[in-house]
Amino acid sequence: MSKIKYKFNTKNLTYEKVHTTWKERGLKVLSYLATGTVFATITILLAYRFIDSPKEKQLNREIEKLQLQYDLLNQKMSMAQTVLGDLQDRDNNIYRVIFETDPIPNSIRKAGFGGSERYKSLEGFESSDLMKETSKKLDVLLKQLYIQSKSFDDVLKLAKNKEQMLSSIPAIMPLNIKSIIHQPGGFGWRTHPIYKTQELHPGMDFPAAEGTPIYATGDGVVTQADAALQGYGNHVVIDHSFGYQTLYGHMSKINVRAGQKIKRGELVGLVGSTGLSTAPHLHYEVIKNNQKINPINFYYNDLSPDQYQQMLQASQQSSQSFD
Repeated sequence: MSKIKYKFNTKNLTYEKVHTTWKERGLKVLSYLATGTVFATITILLAYRFIDSPKEKQLNREIEKLQLQYDLLNQKMSMAQTVLGDLQDRDNNIYRVIFETDPIPNSIRKAGFGGSERYKSLEGFESSDLMKETSKKLDVLLKQLYIQSKSFDDVLKLAKNKEQMLSSIPAIMPLNIKSIIHQPGGFGWRTHPIYKTQELHPGMDFPAAEGTPIYATGDGVVTQADAALQGYGNHVVIDHSFGYQTLYGHMSKINVRAGQKIKRGELVGLVGSTGLSTAPHLHYEVIKNNQKINPINFYYNDLSPDQYQQMLQASQQSSQSFD
């Protein structure tokens, strides 16, 4: 039941009943509704602006977790990069040195990725920078891991050939040290015995009696066994693979033929004085990648430390060569 309202009439000092028309009632109702709608709208807008819905709260928690996971992933990738860097250093400076192969240059190991479109699909998000940085790190890491894996494949092949390499590389004296009758002539600048000029002597001379046995210093294949090279007289060249060759010159007799496989320690020929020579001796050379190098570094298999030191000192004496 609706309440009856009265108002005080100041003229006749009596209370009179208030009569409200339906129009006035409708306007009042509409004003209430309008006011409520405005307040409700403002309240909803403020709520959406400053108060997260349960779904938004859940999404924000998921975003925070994802960011945390990205941070942890970045930390793990940094640790993996450190470990990979250590492996790369060992690969270049230990494994590849042991197997005498060239290191992989940094320009290949650390080559970047070209193109600005590679990570375009990650743009437009709140965490775009984080996602792009993580993706770049992961791509670089995966590429470097691939290169390192291929490198280890190469090292593994070298390791499998290590036994063959060790038996092939020149590693002994080309004749018995007891058969050397005078001080050896060393590698380097020496006086030519015939022309009396200073010339680079590309090997070592071992004076010995004619007919002294000469031995192969490593496994290989004979590529030359003749007197075709001027000045060397009867000589033999052995290809040991892995970039190594050895030359034996001035022999009185050759005991091998071109194309013959030979083992370390097998007879190559006999000491003589053929070619451009002043006395019976063996002229011995070690060639690595077509460069003649000092043979003194390749006698470690059959000399004691004292014998090696004596041989080293004798080879460094500046004197006249025998050829």
